Amino acid sequence: MNKMNKSLLEIHLAVFLFGFAGLFARLVSLPSIIITFGRVFFSSVFLLVILFYLKKDIKLNQRKHYFYLAIMGVILAIHWSTFFKSIQMSTVAIGLLTFSTFPVFVTFIEPYFFKEKIKLGDIIIAIVTFSGVAIVIPNFEFQNSITWGVLWGVLSGFTYAVLSVLNRKYVKEYSSLVIAFYEQAIATIILIPFLFLHKPVFSPKDVVMIALLGIIFTGIAHSLFINGLKNVKAQKAGIITTLEPVYGMIFAIILLRELPTLRELVGGIIILSMVLYSSIKSK
Repeated sequence: MNKMNKSLLEIHLAVFLFGFAGLFARLVSLPSIIITFGRVFFSSVFLLVILFYLKKDIKLNQRKHYFYLAIMGVILAIHWSTFFKSIQMSTVAIGLLTFSTFPVFVTFIEPYFFKEKIKLGDIIIAIVTFSGVAIVIPNFEFQNSITWGVLWGVLSGFTYAVLSVLNRKYVKEYSSLVIAFYEQAIATIILIPFLFLHKPVFSPKDVVMIALLGIIFTGIAHSLFINGLKNVKAQKAGIITTLEPVYGMIFAIILLRELPTLRELVGGIIILSMVLYSSIKSK
């Protein structure tokens, strides 16, 4: 197997593993913020072990970079907490589809950070994408849990978009593994107070499930994805990641017997089509 095919296989496997992550909001009976704490705790420990094994230097070049990476860790904590909250209040399909709107947010956030122009085509893509989101909502009422699931999911997509843009600023200076470690370690620290606030009772099953989420479906998946980027262009990797909600919905059907509604399927096709088109068009 040549390097390109091996890297493509790594990225496909990583996205396949990412697709499982949303199911843990259903499989673990704990608040979303506690699930997120367990995820970043186990993942940051795993990444630290990998960094020491690879003998990578984790010291940052400037003091202010510690501050910026700390901010990114806070954003990551918000992103994953809102992602799991979205699924808990609606369905796996809605949580994954609304989170998938993040590339649309990126097209509007990047010009602010990198002094780029917003194109009319990007505005049209955004309008069509959010029409897909609107279709997913049966009744826009704040008493409706589906509505809140969609809103939490869109917030998850927005925070991930911000995180992606900030990562772009630092990925040229530091290893992606180093950035991921700092983000997840900071997220772990800032989420500790919520353990005292919620006072969760962890069953052995919960601990095992969260450890699997953090190590296999986050730490290992993230490492595979980053390693695959050595020989695969980011654009192509971005296109492959549109499979994540597809995998997630299939896993939800098989493992949770959670069938998507017709509205979710129609809205999902619109959202994913626009995200895929946006990813291809970006280059």
